[in-house]
Amino acid sequence: MSYLTIGHLYTALHAACASGVARVIEANGEEVAYADLSRDERLPSLDDGEVDILVSAWFPQDEVIRSHGHEVIGSLYHPELQFSALRTAGKGAGWGAGDFTSLLTTANALPFVEKMFGQRPDLKELPLDVVATEEVFSRLKQAEDAGHCPLVAVWQPHAIFHSDMLETLPDGDLLAGEVQTARLVLRKGLRDEVDEDLLDELSIMMLSNKVMSALDYAVSIDGMSPGEAAESWQRGRLIPR
Repeated sequence: MSYLTIGHLYTALHAACASGVARVIEANGEEVAYADLSRDERLPSLDDGEVDILVSAWFPQDEVIRSHGHEVIGSLYHPELQFSALRTAGKGAGWGAGDFTSLLTTANALPFVEKMFGQRPDLKELPLDVVATEEVFSRLKQAEDAGHCPLVAVWQPHAIFHSDMLETLPDGDLLAGEVQTARLVLRKGLRDEVDEDLLDELSIMMLSNKVMSALDYAVSIDGMSPGEAAESWQRGRLIPR
């Protein structure tokens, strides 16, 4: 085939991840095209053959993708969702709603926050601030400068975790110990069309939350393109050794 189409969510995080995967594919002699997708477009794009590889889906929450016969491979990183707070606030064990001025979260973390309200009803008293993923960094910087102290529930990896602004709080796991894994999804039938060595390389590719947060920071804060960020990571320049 002339090229492989990589589909990814249109966020800096997922675009940078897709570029990292693309470098492995290109090193194996394949050309790459990209498709920016909304969350609801991912599965139809795989079903219709418009996307060859989805980078990435998070399991088990995206388990419906597997039910359509597409192949899931690899383990790129393990997303985490924990309550955290501004490091300057100095919060630690025994924290409660009264320690914070608001609860800042994102749309994709909100269902887990709402579920936690059942265990921590005191948190429902906090003003809820749901912001776009790309606004988290600036919003927290504003809060810090204003002397506010939001309780934060944001998925990691994220650019904010490449800085030292936040620290995770004890007993703050919103996933109840459930392990999430970011994996690659191959459209049905792709394995028969590409070199097995390429798929083997993709299967063992690992990025980690630390690398992904650094990639997100490079794109969304430093203004690199996803390709530039991926190259910087590959050359060992993104994270100090």
